[in-house]
Amino acid sequence: MELGFLSPIFDRPGPWASVYFDTSWLTEDAAARHELAAREVHDLLKSQGADERTRKAVYDALMALPRSSASPGRALFATAGEVVLDPALARAPSGGPHATWGPLPHTAPLLELMDTAPTCLLARIDRTGADLELRGSFGRREAGQIQGEDWPVHRTPNADWSERRFQNAVENTWEHNAALIAESLRAQQAETGAQVLVLAGDTRECHAVHDRLAPDFHGMAVIAEHGVRAPGRNAAAGEEKLEKEVEEARASYVHRHAAEVMERFQAGRVPTDDGRVGAAEGVPALVDAAREHRISALLVRPDGPDLHREVWVGDGPDQVSVRRTDMQYLGETRPVSARADDALLRSAVATGAEVISVGPLTEEPGTPEGLPVGGLGALLRWPYGGPPAEGATGGSAPAG
Repeated sequence: MELGFLSPIFDRPGPWASVYFDTSWLTEDAAARHELAAREVHDLLKSQGADERTRKAVYDALMALPRSSASPGRALFATAGEVVLDPALARAPSGGPHATWGPLPHTAPLLELMDTAPTCLLARIDRTGADLELRGSFGRREAGQIQGEDWPVHRTPNADWSERRFQNAVENTWEHNAALIAESLRAQQAETGAQVLVLAGDTRECHAVHDRLAPDFHGMAVIAEHGVRAPGRNAAAGEEKLEKEVEEARASYVHRHAAEVMERFQAGRVPTDDGRVGAAEGVPALVDAAREHRISALLVRPDGPDLHREVWVGDGPDQVSVRRTDMQYLGETRPVSARADDALLRSAVATGAEVISVGPLTEEPGTPEGLPVGGLGALLRWPYGGPPAEGATGGSAPAG
């Protein structure tokens, strides 16, 4: 999951109010219930020591939510009397509103509640070009058009010599436009960072475009069965089926990518001949890796007990330690206690690391259950360690 959008809340000191609010029931007839839920959040924050200005900012923001929200939930992160970030959620939090007050924003629930599927570039292709759309957690937006040659593009039924030349010209136009669309899609993918590409529309041209994409695109490109523009009632049915195919392609990417990362993680846990490992798990090892900016991908298992473990943090994302007394060596004289998952997520975002939620839905058959041990693990940017000490394992880093 790409969490760069969280940078505004990690760039500011706390303490922070973190709220997860169910909006699926908000309607014009639910005004009283709406006010009670917002008041409940206000009181929860008050009981945890949140200041009055921040409590009021959260309450006002919750009351201002539209009564016909398109999303089933909303998260709010507030400090110093200001709601700094309020992303929409793809799933409603269970068990009523959740509100916490702490030194760091409590962001771990976003891994389960937000749309974690990648951005998709949808190309609606015909033989003269393509219309492009981006689909993602932000919804959808137009991404431009690709305009190829528009003549000649239609064959004729005759088969005499002059007509065969015309037919060849038509096919040359198709081939030219397919190459142009493929090249434009490569440029758009590089610009947008889309990780999934769906080709929809004219079947022949979709296959021609797919064949002209570079080999490394083939794992991310899908040819949709639907998407040919149809008149009348069939248009809506076709669009609905295309929508389903787009979401299936995005979900499939999440599953495949998580499985690949887990496979690499399992391999990285095993020491090489010289005792070096490419993966880490457990809070002490991950804290060491975070301080040294060695985390390439942070793996979080939502039910892991280590997510709640106490660590000590300072203002900087690499100021994190298992022991309070170690913080003075990191330049922090007034460390505060925080959850391990929130501290490690802050470090991951600050260093551009990927964050992946792993669990039963993303594990491949045969993957050992309970990995990473404790619920937190990482792939490392470079291996570490040497000949392991007697009784040591590949999943633990030396204390530092």
